[in-house]
Amino acid sequence: MIFRPATEKDSEGIRAVYKPYISTPITFEYTLPSETEFRQRIAKISAFYPYIVCEDEGKIVGYAYAGRYRERKAYDWSVELSVYLDPEYTGQGLGKKLYQMLMAILTHQGVKTVYGAITLPNSASERLHESLGFHKLGVYRNTGFKDGQWYSVIWYEKELAPYDNPPKPVKSIAEVGYLVND
Repeated sequence: MIFRPATEKDSEGIRAVYKPYISTPITFEYTLPSETEFRQRIAKISAFYPYIVCEDEGKIVGYAYAGRYRERKAYDWSVELSVYLDPEYTGQGLGKKLYQMLMAILTHQGVKTVYGAITLPNSASERLHESLGFHKLGVYRNTGFKDGQWYSVIWYEKELAPYDNPPKPVKSIAEVGYLVND
């Protein structure tokens, strides 16, 4: 397995990993975004935050990224994490490895808190977050409607670093670089 930074050229492989989730409540998107949309997402996210892919013999089998938690300036030190795996590669610890890499990089960037949102039910994702020291915050009840059903979302959080006062500005991924395969 190779873990490396995602590039816009990975959009087709990332899209292929994401495709099976469209027919599930794991994502609240109703339709699979185009390859162009994935290229744009990769470019936008990786301009400031880490975006990592996992390859097995040249095939992308998983990916994870951090994204801005909220738009207001006071939220700069908090991010939301996302991870997706090819269904054939679940249960092998890849999601945990991707999350650990993200959190190591984010710590170097100066991020203080990471969040994970999970559509319920999803016991595997809940176990992943809990195994990494995330704490349950609460449940947004009936927050998403998909495939004729309402779904609730549970939120998890994890503190990455002490909350210094005042905090130093968060650095971009370009300033700190990637720590993958270290």
